[in-house]
Amino acid sequence: MIRKSRDMPRVVITGMGWVTPLGHDLDSAWSRMKAGESGVSRIDHFDASTFPTTFAAQVRDYDVGRYVRDPNLHAQAGVNTQFALGAAKQAWDQACLGTASSLNMRRIGLYLGAGEGVLDFANYAQTNIESWDPDRKCVDTVKWAEAARQYMDAWREIEQEPNMPLCHIAREFGIRGPAYNCLTACAASTQAIGEAMEIIRRGDADVMLSGGTHTMIHVLGVTGFNRLTALSNRNDEIERASRPFDRTRDGFVMGEGSGMVVLESLEHALQRGATPIAEVVGYGSSADAFRITDIQPEGRGAAAAMLQALEQAGIDPHAVDDDRRPLVQYISAHGTGTKENDSIETRAVKAVFGDLAPQVPVSSIKSMMGHLIAAAGAVELITCVMAIRDQVLPPTINLNHPDPELDLDYVPNEARPATVDTCLSNSFGFGGQNDTLVIRRYRDEA
Repeated sequence: MIRKSRDMPRVVITGMGWVTPLGHDLDSAWSRMKAGESGVSRIDHFDASTFPTTFAAQVRDYDVGRYVRDPNLHAQAGVNTQFALGAAKQAWDQACLGTASSLNMRRIGLYLGAGEGVLDFANYAQTNIESWDPDRKCVDTVKWAEAARQYMDAWREIEQEPNMPLCHIAREFGIRGPAYNCLTACAASTQAIGEAMEIIRRGDADVMLSGGTHTMIHVLGVTGFNRLTALSNRNDEIERASRPFDRTRDGFVMGEGSGMVVLESLEHALQRGATPIAEVVGYGSSADAFRITDIQPEGRGAAAAMLQALEQAGIDPHAVDDDRRPLVQYISAHGTGTKENDSIETRAVKAVFGDLAPQVPVSSIKSMMGHLIAAAGAVELITCVMAIRDQVLPPTINLNHPDPELDLDYVPNEARPATVDTCLSNSFGFGGQNDTLVIRRYRDEA
């Protein structure tokens, strides 16, 4: 039996932060998003000139020293951790936790959906081996491996562990409560936020700092997705390469970054004088039980996650309000830009909302900032909150060739003013993991 949100303690968002390819603070990145700008450029984390895909959406000009007390404490941190520290600091400050008195740090927890940072040790070894063997004449793999081992750096390897962002954040803010990290591929940070909400609802914490961080813009990451033929290879039009729901879509564009939110029981937030920004009212999770890299063709798992989240939120997807509007006014789609995902997600939305589906706007910010993998869901959740705040829907850019089989309202190319009170955010990951969150404008009364 799914418990309705009205039967449980209310959980609100009191702080948000992100570090993205479109900017390192809420308003600058959101402004570029509303303007339909692209954060895609040539890869410079490594030499990708011989790869089938030579571009990605990278975080640029980022300095973690702006966000931490002592940069020396995080000198060995991977870039995934550095992104997370910046996003966490923004969320922490917006929630005014740094100035709050009498906080019980044992009642503040962490739940991250964090993946690896740039595999620095692999790049470092490769660079040094090339200096040792500039003509690449060494074809003896045993000899190559032995040479690589000499250049391995223990700190670099340790910092690739998925729990290390959590370790650094806990140390930076003195958080001593429940601590978890999940890595369910592209659904990770959506799952993390949903589970963090449940931790508060069952009374195990008053505050949870939750979200995700990731970069796979490294040799192994790009190689892997290229071999899966999942990445776009439009190397001659890189800013237009990410085109979710477009008939000519040919794969996703890799992104990187972090998104973090402060979740808090409403009672705790009001007691300390915090300002609720929005309310998380529903969470759903399901497994496809299908294939590792393919979505169940009818979208059953995706639909199940959406329905569970809506039921927990007490929302009937087939009902309308007094103005004859659907009760959900915006869906932040997983929307990767692959042939498979966009078709099946559309199918799942139709299965959930039925005849109302064409009236529910759906868009994908991955068209602008690429796919942040484990961090994607958190960033997309924050986008929903910004849409509620400003009453505007972010566009799906590069949608110039309508697909006759995809007939929903994908908010093509331009942001749109809209009345937005309730949003649904989808994340679907390799392995058949499906997670959905429902976010609502904060009201004094439930």
